[in-house]
Amino acid sequence: MLDIKFIRENKDLIRMGAKKKRLEFDVDKLVSLDDKRRNLQTDIEARRAEQNVASQKIAQSNDIDRAPILEAMKTLKGEMSKLEEKLKDVLKDWQTMMLQVPNIPDISVPEGESDADNKEVHSWGEKTVFPFTPKNHIDLVESLDLADFERGAEVAGFRGYYLKRDAVTVNLALWGMVLKHFIAKGYVPMMVPSMVRKQTLYGTGYLPQGEEDLYKTQDEDYLSGTGEVGAMSYFADKVLDKSQLPLKILAFSTCFRREAGSHSKDTKGLIRVHEFFKWEQVIICEASHEESVRHHEELRRNSEELLEKLELPYHTVANCGADLGLGQVKKYDLEAWVPSQNTFRETHSCSYFHDFQTRRLNIRYKDTDGKMRFAHSLNNTALASPRILVPIFENNQQADGSIKVPVALREFVGKDVINRPE
Repeated sequence: MLDIKFIRENKDLIRMGAKKKRLEFDVDKLVSLDDKRRNLQTDIEARRAEQNVASQKIAQSNDIDRAPILEAMKTLKGEMSKLEEKLKDVLKDWQTMMLQVPNIPDISVPEGESDADNKEVHSWGEKTVFPFTPKNHIDLVESLDLADFERGAEVAGFRGYYLKRDAVTVNLALWGMVLKHFIAKGYVPMMVPSMVRKQTLYGTGYLPQGEEDLYKTQDEDYLSGTGEVGAMSYFADKVLDKSQLPLKILAFSTCFRREAGSHSKDTKGLIRVHEFFKWEQVIICEASHEESVRHHEELRRNSEELLEKLELPYHTVANCGADLGLGQVKKYDLEAWVPSQNTFRETHSCSYFHDFQTRRLNIRYKDTDGKMRFAHSLNNTALASPRILVPIFENNQQADGSIKVPVALREFVGKDVINRPE
């Protein structure tokens, strides 16, 4: 959410931001609603002032003088009631539109119509080439009895899966590696709720636009698709001490996504599933564009280091305007090489928001000048599993159908090669 004063003073910027993100938004309609809101509030306050004056007169009047004043107050009360009802309707429309105002993308965000227009800004490693015909991850894990998609679908439905044997060991080894990596960098680990209330998703910007991709309970709670929601909401309605900033959190949660609109994409396997596990980096920092940019690069580099430790070829892309969400100022995607698809697939998504989320969640701090400010927020995937197993297994497969365990994980896994159990 943006400040209405900023919106009124920068209508052209809002139009530009919406255009760059390929979003439809009528800023003039919002300003018109805001004019109505202000005028109604002014009218109500004027009548309230009249009411206060009349109350003082009544206290000082005799019975004869009091009667016409009481009659005037009755009329005044009726007028106020009508104005308050109008204000209630206007506020409802105003608040709905305020939640739809797109954040303004950074000037460095590329122009584009879709993720095909994202721009590569960094690459690492050589794309894996095999002297044999490699398997895709589905055939690979099934041949080694590391996963069962048929039983997963029977038990959990579409996109269901079971991980088994060394796939579980490698998965847990990755969690341990991530935890060690980020604790060493000063991040505070948290296990955060997956089941959250509606206001937490409004606060982080996943509602109202993203509702179709969320699972909802019969009690009108939601299952979150990322640990960012629980981590950010932990600080909602808090006034932080500036000396605490930046807050650096490594949040772990089970995640759930309906994958609405993706029914024909990655329908089998571990890339696009309904239930998965995620370590999420979250930073809350002071309200400075320069600080946000610096931390954004830090988050990006944290994840690049992890992919390099795993010896996975990858590249980093700057997302174009059309591939940004409503609240994002700028976003990077990190994509690891998947040999069977002869392409890079996203493993990490790194974003900063300025005060878009913190204004909604009311996360503030007192600056050195004593002024209250809304903090800035950022996040990036630390690890999403089981998706990360796809590039790990495919890039490390061998001619005999076995899988080499990445050197960085051998300490945790306890073996160098994964073979089919006898």
